[in-house]
Amino acid sequence: MGVLDIVPAGVLTGDNVRKLFEYAKEHQFAIPAINVTSSSVANSVLEAARDIKAPIIIQVSQGGSAFFAGKGLPNDNQQASVAGAIAAAHHVRTVAKEYGVPVVLHSDHCAKKLLPWFDGMLKADEDYFAQHQEPLFSSHMLDLSEESKEENIATCVKYFKRMAPLGLWLEMEIGITGGEEDGVDNTNVDNARLYTQPEDIFDVYSALSAIGPNFSIAAAFGNVHGVYKPGNVRLHPELLHKHQVYAEQKLGGSNKKPLFLVFHGGSGSTKDEIKTAVQNGVVKMNVDTDTQWAYLTGIRDFVQNKSGYLQTQVGNPEGADKPNKKYYDPRVWVREGEKTLVARVKEACADLGNTNQL
Repeated sequence: MGVLDIVPAGVLTGDNVRKLFEYAKEHQFAIPAINVTSSSVANSVLEAARDIKAPIIIQVSQGGSAFFAGKGLPNDNQQASVAGAIAAAHHVRTVAKEYGVPVVLHSDHCAKKLLPWFDGMLKADEDYFAQHQEPLFSSHMLDLSEESKEENIATCVKYFKRMAPLGLWLEMEIGITGGEEDGVDNTNVDNARLYTQPEDIFDVYSALSAIGPNFSIAAAFGNVHGVYKPGNVRLHPELLHKHQVYAEQKLGGSNKKPLFLVFHGGSGSTKDEIKTAVQNGVVKMNVDTDTQWAYLTGIRDFVQNKSGYLQTQVGNPEGADKPNKKYYDPRVWVREGEKTLVARVKEACADLGNTNQL
């Protein structure tokens, strides 16, 4: 039995998202969430998932969404970010089934100041639901971790009440992920805020479970966005076990891991840290910094290795009258970036045990 026995290929919504995460938790693997900024990046992620027979999470950030729509568009009211996110969602929906893998289509961190972006995506979900009886996206993330716990939970409750009837999954963050990503800078945050307490996690669980079961929690255990050498950041994924135990004791019953947990700031983590996080109920791990680098390396190496063919349209080491179109055609050098990205996504899936799961 595999994932495709319980959920279909293509973009998942509603209870199918929960079924996928339950299967992952039961079978001790997690699914990488890869940020995409173009159709090329999205296609590469899908290609990797197909090759290794794995479900995958494709996500857009606020800045990545604006880039998807085009940097020439104004974004003073988040209009480019809204349009880009919707465009990315429709693209992934169009091609995902062709790759034969289940896909969770997700939007990444949304801080309080970015709520107009969230509102625009949610409106698109509602419009899509009216026509297709399911939302456009699979899930969205609210990141009110910079606000008070009370405001964070209250805002999540407000939006989840609107999302749950559509079949949308909610991811929320409590406790702060350090570092800087996509314009959100937490490099100077108080170190104590990088570690979430079990009582806070259960307060979130109690508030959201009263509305519906389809939500996950990004609990901080020393996570930092960006790239760093192993050992330079003090991650404590063993703390996630305490969250599960605390929730289990509060709830009673036989479920040893009642929480769906998310790992942010995973770039640079050791294999053991990742393994411990998955054992403690992490079902999703964000991967962005490493895949950005991977996409560049293929293009960089091609440009360096073929430098003599990329100086003029005509004329190269083979002769002054030799054309260079087959070298400077974007389909050639962009593809080289796709190849190295595909390899890095496969590595991320392997690290999380997410291979041959279909």
